[in-house]
Amino acid sequence: MTKRSDLLDDIARMPDFMVALRPHTVWEKTPVKLFCTVQGNPRPIVKWYKGGMPIDPPSTPGKYKIENKYGVHSLIISRYVAPSTPRDCSPTEFCFPFRSSVPHLTDIHPSKLEVSFLDRFPVSFGVEGSSVSLVCTMVVVPDLPNLPPHAQWYRDDKLLKPGKLVEMAVGGSAASLTLPHLAKDDEGLYTVRIFTKDGTTEHSAYLFVSDAPPSAAGAPGAPMSVKAYDINSDYVLVAWKPPNTVNEAPIAGYFVDRCEAGSDTWVQCNDAPVKVCKYPVHGLSVGRSYHFRVRAVNSAGISRPSRKSDKVTAIDAAENERLQGTDEGKHRKNTPLLENGRAVHGDRSGSRSIYKSFVVLSWKPPSPRGRAPLWYVIDKVSGTGAWQRINTAVKLHSPRYPVYDLQDGQKYQFRVYSVNMHGSSEASAPSEPIQKVDQDGVPSAPGQVVATRNTKTSVFVQWEAPKHLKHLMGYYIDGRVVGSKDWFACNHKPFKHTRFVVHGLIPGESYVFRVQAVNVFGLSEESQESTPISVDKCALTATPSSPFGITLLSCDGSSMTLAWKSPKHCGGSKVNAYYISKRDADTLVWNEVNLTGVKERICTVDNLTEGTFYEFRVQAANMAGVGPPSSPSAPMKCVAWTAEVPGPAYDLSFSEVRSHSLVILWKAPVYTGASAVTGYFVDMAKKDSSEFVTLNEEALKHRYLQVSGLEEGQFYVFRVRAVNAKGVGKASQLSEPVCARALPGTKEIVAGVDEETGDIYLSLEACEICETSKFEWSKNYKPIGDCPRLAVTTKGRTSRLIFTNPDKDDLGRYSVVVTDTDGVSSSHTLTEDGGSSDEAEIRTLIVFVFFILMFFLNLLCIIPLKHGLNYEVLEKGHVRFWAQAVKLSPAVSYRFIGHKFSHDVATGIVQMTVDQFTRANEGTYTVQIHDGKAKAQSSLVLVGDVFKAALKEAEFQRKEHIRKQGAHFSEYLYFTVTEDCTVLLTCKVANVKKETTLHWYKEDDEIVPETPPNFSRKDQGVFKAVLGDDRGKDTSTIDISGKASASDLVLQCTPEGIRLQCYMSYYTEEMKTVWKHKESKIASSEKMRIGGTAEMAWMQICDPSDKEKGHYTMEIFDGVTTHTRTFDLSGQGGQQVSSGWPYSFSLINRGRVVGGLPDVVTIMEEKSLSLTCTVWGEPTPEVTWFKNEQEVTCNEHTKVTFDGGKFASLVINKVTPDDSGKYSINVRNKYGGEFVEITVSVYKHGEQIPEPKLGHPKMATATPAATPATTPMPPKSPAPHSKTPTPTPSKPQTPAPSVKSPTPTPKSPTPTPKSPTPPRSVKSPTPPRFMKSPTPPRK
Repeated sequence: MTKRSDLLDDIARMPDFMVALRPHTVWEKTPVKLFCTVQGNPRPIVKWYKGGMPIDPPSTPGKYKIENKYGVHSLIISRYVAPSTPRDCSPTEFCFPFRSSVPHLTDIHPSKLEVSFLDRFPVSFGVEGSSVSLVCTMVVVPDLPNLPPHAQWYRDDKLLKPGKLVEMAVGGSAASLTLPHLAKDDEGLYTVRIFTKDGTTEHSAYLFVSDAPPSAAGAPGAPMSVKAYDINSDYVLVAWKPPNTVNEAPIAGYFVDRCEAGSDTWVQCNDAPVKVCKYPVHGLSVGRSYHFRVRAVNSAGISRPSRKSDKVTAIDAAENERLQGTDEGKHRKNTPLLENGRAVHGDRSGSRSIYKSFVVLSWKPPSPRGRAPLWYVIDKVSGTGAWQRINTAVKLHSPRYPVYDLQDGQKYQFRVYSVNMHGSSEASAPSEPIQKVDQDGVPSAPGQVVATRNTKTSVFVQWEAPKHLKHLMGYYIDGRVVGSKDWFACNHKPFKHTRFVVHGLIPGESYVFRVQAVNVFGLSEESQESTPISVDKCALTATPSSPFGITLLSCDGSSMTLAWKSPKHCGGSKVNAYYISKRDADTLVWNEVNLTGVKERICTVDNLTEGTFYEFRVQAANMAGVGPPSSPSAPMKCVAWTAEVPGPAYDLSFSEVRSHSLVILWKAPVYTGASAVTGYFVDMAKKDSSEFVTLNEEALKHRYLQVSGLEEGQFYVFRVRAVNAKGVGKASQLSEPVCARALPGTKEIVAGVDEETGDIYLSLEACEICETSKFEWSKNYKPIGDCPRLAVTTKGRTSRLIFTNPDKDDLGRYSVVVTDTDGVSSSHTLTEDGGSSDEAEIRTLIVFVFFILMFFLNLLCIIPLKHGLNYEVLEKGHVRFWAQAVKLSPAVSYRFIGHKFSHDVATGIVQMTVDQFTRANEGTYTVQIHDGKAKAQSSLVLVGDVFKAALKEAEFQRKEHIRKQGAHFSEYLYFTVTEDCTVLLTCKVANVKKETTLHWYKEDDEIVPETPPNFSRKDQGVFKAVLGDDRGKDTSTIDISGKASASDLVLQCTPEGIRLQCYMSYYTEEMKTVWKHKESKIASSEKMRIGGTAEMAWMQICDPSDKEKGHYTMEIFDGVTTHTRTFDLSGQGGQQVSSGWPYSFSLINRGRVVGGLPDVVTIMEEKSLSLTCTVWGEPTPEVTWFKNEQEVTCNEHTKVTFDGGKFASLVINKVTPDDSGKYSINVRNKYGGEFVEITVSVYKHGEQIPEPKLGHPKMATATPAATPATTPMPPKSPAPHSKTPTPTPSKPQTPAPSVKSPTPTPKSPTPTPKSPTPPRSVKSPTPPRFMKSPTPPRK
């Protein structure tokens, strides 16, 4: 028999409240619990709502907690905030499944899952119009196929929702976001947030979207972020963001297009481009929906259209308010308006937006407005003239209207009439006089740009905000490779912060960066370029760990001062900035406090609301980037401190930790209370103990204390309390536990006297050190400033504090700390208390110094040099600079201007090797050697012809080294004639292997050598041998045709005019050459000069005019055939138009330097240098001076002038060695320009100017009194130990007149090795160096 209880369980019952919710009254910021009990069969599912919206605890972690135990449902609200409605939460909906007694699993909360990321999406790059997917794979426990974790995607901290442009998916252990149609609007920082059992886990990476190929070459990129504002019945204001212009021409304006929703037909709204990034669109139809897009215009063309805006519907805002029953007409000043015989009112007209291109008028509708449809009529007046109606052909339904046809400089007034079917109102009161102006303009240029290493493909760029923001939208960052003139865009959407990570860089390249600010008026001027930074392949990739220990130091009711502790791991480089974020304790959104990094570990947060609880977190940054944020601080209430006692001290740190002692240091409190701080008490306790012991009976005047009597190996914690006249203040935050144990190998500071210099020093040898460690010396635990009597030197693990002129004032406690170690530090006390032995020690050291100094006075203070500065070209193209002293001590120091040297004490050689010797290495090289009190200096001028020769030899040696890595010719092709008149083509090969092949060619046709035929005229031609394998190829050619060859005529611009010239394999005056102009023979004259060189025939046209236009012909007779070359200077048709008369005209009129500048200038220090030249160009060119590729700016030291459009000058007052370098002048106008370089060398008084070596040009000397001294030839020295002497090339061999070959042809049947580039038969391009220096053995 069935039990009654079982029958009752099978009966379906509607859900019902057994215990309903009851009202609660709670304090704000306190938690509250709501309970209810329900019944029903099957068991009902309860949902909680707030204000009609479902409560979703994962969306607000920590805010809500829902529980269900034994039919009792509870909602726990943490830190309750008073809502805008009386009732906060109510369970108002029940789900009742009649056919199943089990609730739907989809309603189980996803926060029950544990989620961990496996693979995260990296920094991504896309192009407009393409698609991209961001995917994160993860491990879900438990893995329920029907219950994936809840994922949210954000772009720049804004939640994304699925749609046509954004596709989201979660499942299969992956969360993905797909953007099927990329636009620059999609660029930004993407974050995926997965809700887990313990809260959330998230990952972020940047997506870069570059411009698609432009519709026309040089056209700008598309605008972005098109949105519609101020929507009315027939008017809408469209706004957008301007694109970045890097190498394109500046943007001249924008076109705005509209399209009705559901249609593909776009209509252009403006006839002329609008110059600001706002445009009022009027003439819309009431009730219809529209999309908008924008196109940018410059001198090269029109850009691609932007992404279309969201759909907007034209509707009257006032009518919408009236239909919704809102209160209207309050607080409005009205003028009379007639409707149905009774007076209604309309508001006074006013100007809403004033720009250079247009003025937007706005006014308030009349109230009451009546029931009949309403429109407006507008009048304008200028000065004292008559009123004119400006919208006679348009019925204006919106209280907005743009006016375009206003004259510049004229002031206008406007008035408005309201009109309906019953008549017109009276005119409103006239507006204030207005005129078209640019209200703000573009922002000022951003400040200093600093680039630091981030990873092996990225750089961290920071800059200072502009002084004048002017409604800033963001920034564009541009970069370029050092040595290139082309800039590239680093971001394609304005970035709002003053720091940015540039990704996608090439490892090993060097880059510079610049920044532009953006607002509605366009882009600002470019900032100054950053200093070049190399993207190191081995760049540090570790960012600092998170800071910790956030402490409140002071609060005044509107601001709070915070301090925190340094990260435990710096990431391998110094922490150089901190970034603070804040949030209301009841929200989840973090807001940045400082856009510019804070250097110190203390910051004041302003603009806070009194009585509000705030949470803070801190991030540390170094060369590798910004590290993870710290844990949020405990909620801190913003309430003004009024206590009379001081606030807490902060930043407790330890130094000189030993087995039984240590030194504790701290910083003074920020909040001092009612009077100044007079001292401090220090408390100590063992770790995990609450029994603190005060270590000092009387308050300390200074902020450090040496603690002794500690137990070795025991951990201790400390706190500090400040004291003022009102009492003892609040204790500081507890220090980190410190163990009383010295580091293994710890050494103490020792005092001594340098035997060579006689200086007293304190020295510490660190027991551990790393690459980024620094020795920081202090006196009485205060940093040592720029004291002229103290100097710090560091070598390896040892650092010295040197007393160059010891005095009684130098007595005190000196300490040193080694950064980026586990606390390496030490101290040494020099005090006069009680006439201690330290004072006696100082006196003894001073006496000892006296005798050492007397000894040094008897020595010469000049280092004798065995050989001055020389150079030699090594194999592989390396260039070695070296000098040799008679003797060097281990303490020698040296400086090579612009470079670093190495040295060998045993041989006395100081040297430097340049691996990549290029054009940039031209200049004067100087080495300065210091050894104790003695010093020496030697210079080498490597400019002009001698530099070109050295560069040519270095490039040849580099190519030869590469060529000889594979199979190559040790002797190139040459021919010999045997006794039986057989012609032999011979070569020698080296470094061959089994797979190496040798092929013969004649006139590029491969031939197979057979029995040597009788040599005849048909065998003449160009023969080639190709040697090759998988390591590369080597080629040798020989020309035994005996024929001359000639190139086409080319045009060359000269100071006298233009020149037509033809390059030949050889040219002699015996050749019959005829020049013709329009089929008429030309005779050599002052106007038309005809001549030639050994390799070229030419004709000079002096001061060309329109008469010289036409067709030119050159005829050459070689004894058999007449050869013809032509050139068209008519400027009509043909491929030569671009290089014909218009081009020659531009060459003649281009900006150029006529004369006055030397190639090299030497000048004595403290003299004034004036570089003056005459420039010319039509129109007058612009002149820019550069030093080492950086533009020269005018200041007190350097002055740039340009007088009369002819004379350009650069004057440097009182030159110094730092003024040495490569100077250049750029003269340019619209037809082109010229770039001239000058090398400037500054030498000190008393030094001799070395005479240029063989091949040196004579140098211009800025001081006539200076007489250059002849540099004596140094004696020969033994060859270097590790280098085989370079064999001297053989003298050139003169080829037979009947044979023309680029490869030297010896007369002797025994060939010698030759090289085609450069010819090895010529003299080496390197001038004789007469000597080889001993190369020190490698260490």
